[in-house]
Amino acid sequence: MHPTREASLKEALKEATRILDLLMKPELTEEEKGAIVSESIENYTDYVNPAILKVRKSVSTDYSFVEWEDEGAVFRDTHGIEFIDCLGGYGIYMLGHRNPKVVEVVKRQLNRYALHSQELVEPLRGYLSKLVAMVTPGDIQYSFICNGGAEAIEMALKLARLSSGKKCFISTIGAFHGKSMGAVSATGKAVYREPYLPLVPGFFHVEYGDAEAVEKAIKSLTSVGETVAAVIVEPIQGEGGIIIPPDDYLPSLREICDHYGVYLITDEIQTGMGRTGTFWAVDRYDVVPDILVMGKAFGGGVMPITAIAARPHLWERMKENPYILGSPTFGGNPLSCSAAIAAIKYTLEWDVPRMAKEKGDYILKHLLELKERYPEVLVDVRGRGLLIGMEFPSDEVGFYVSKKMFEKRVLIGGTLNNARVCRIEPPAIISYEQIERVLEVLEYALGEADKEFRERKAG
Repeated sequence: MHPTREASLKEALKEATRILDLLMKPELTEEEKGAIVSESIENYTDYVNPAILKVRKSVSTDYSFVEWEDEGAVFRDTHGIEFIDCLGGYGIYMLGHRNPKVVEVVKRQLNRYALHSQELVEPLRGYLSKLVAMVTPGDIQYSFICNGGAEAIEMALKLARLSSGKKCFISTIGAFHGKSMGAVSATGKAVYREPYLPLVPGFFHVEYGDAEAVEKAIKSLTSVGETVAAVIVEPIQGEGGIIIPPDDYLPSLREICDHYGVYLITDEIQTGMGRTGTFWAVDRYDVVPDILVMGKAFGGGVMPITAIAARPHLWERMKENPYILGSPTFGGNPLSCSAAIAAIKYTLEWDVPRMAKEKGDYILKHLLELKERYPEVLVDVRGRGLLIGMEFPSDEVGFYVSKKMFEKRVLIGGTLNNARVCRIEPPAIISYEQIERVLEVLEYALGEADKEFRERKAG
């Protein structure tokens, strides 16, 4: 081995040992706490991506806070400063941070075995898939378990083409389905698509909430000899700005897809697991999609896991070759499956959808009152359950409100790559006392924004 390479590896061992010594300490000194902050910024600058620091506009510009521990509806930095989390990892923490019931199950599984051999039958994958079939609507039966949201979308698109033998997809403007090549092809936001053009062919985008536009697109494509495999849609556009479609939208899409022999894919990565006040957002409309995509809160806020679940008639080709759709090394691993099983149990046992509806209604009621008081700053509020959006007149106002709230130790976040619409997406286990604090801080931030931007206009 080259001497410089050997020396580099020795340095890596020394650094790994130092880092693990820090992680294994029950308590850190003040000097160590400060070192972790400064080293984290250096590491992002030199080894991750310095641009990430520049776009984190809700956080103080001195980057003096790094996330270190969490529980319930809060997280803390290295110095123990506590924040109420109303961003919730973009929907991950439906059951809170490190929900004890989920953590207990994962720890027990970790002590048994963590990953799987890839060759033997893995029982937890089977147990989880059975539960998914039981909690999804209609005759949805078979699951394919993945690791991340974009991967799950890829599997949904592949399954639709594989099963139907057709080629094209209808998606919506403003949609967000992920950033892998197939998922970003379905995504309806130019900022994510343009750098990768040309994308996967066969994707067409129409206005969200307009079922007639979907039907027209299917008719137009088939009239020129194209074939349409599926319509892919979010029941509520999350990253697109918390856009809620008309009540007849999803039922109409189901009828249109049935009429033209097209599959309906619902992306419930953000809306599922009780987030919008029903177990799945489609439950509100009694709509059964052909493929339902799940993620984020699916792992109970403890482990990364996503999945697609589909109706039996889509699975015929998979019976010929079970690996043709995909075979992710870590998909369906025991640790993640144990977390998802625990998450489903907790969601049902504690009626998390009801929690989300009641607390969401409470927050929305007070947001509407704040909108009446600060109409120049808070343009609109909308949402369902604990997926709530606040619309501001500009990104600048949204960032200002976010920063003011962060200064008071409440985290909210923008949608897509802007802050014109900021979301309130806390865990369902957030207490009413914490909600009152969030509303108090929001009222302060809106008042400050109202003064600031009135003065600017006057000047």
